[in-house]
Amino acid sequence: MKYLLKAVVCSVILSCLLSMTGFYGACEDIRQEVFRLHILANSDSDEDQRLKLTVRDRVLGYTEELFRNCNSKEESIRTAKANIKEITAFAQSVVKEQGYEYPVKVYVTKMPFTTRVYDQITLPAGQYDALRIVIGSGQGHNWWCVLYPALCLPSASGNELSGVISEGEEEIVSAGEKYEVKFWLIEWWEGLLSVFG
Repeated sequence: MKYLLKAVVCSVILSCLLSMTGFYGACEDIRQEVFRLHILANSDSDEDQRLKLTVRDRVLGYTEELFRNCNSKEESIRTAKANIKEITAFAQSVVKEQGYEYPVKVYVTKMPFTTRVYDQITLPAGQYDALRIVIGSGQGHNWWCVLYPALCLPSASGNELSGVISEGEEEIVSAGEKYEVKFWLIEWWEGLLSVFG
């Protein structure tokens, strides 16, 4: 009986691991197709959080024309890198216009994200390419969205993701509650990888 119980437990664990392998692969494919925007506030004070949102709104308006016609993540990254000085100068001017002297840093990076929900879309935890804007010390809460496909640009219609990811991947990002446990396991696994990687 003891061996039977061990065999059942091993079978359940193996079954879970095998089902997670396909899910993990689909999540990795999603991460490879998405270019995110990440904005860090100077601090968590009400004033700094309001400033972050002002910078967000103005930068999204400013960059809409830049990113509107990008047809791939790679093209979006190239566009961001080619315009990094202009985006930095614009964000810095918004900060000064609001009466602050915080420096602004803007760069393209690959960075870890936890599982995040954006409107009706859940993006799995993991490493994503992102345009990152750091205001001042960058010690405050962040704000993020998706630049490619254009989910956070003012002209976004909400269905841009459909043309970029597969039907199965679209099911994963749009049915977040259904995959809540799997998203948690992916986040746990990604956290573990970052400790040892």
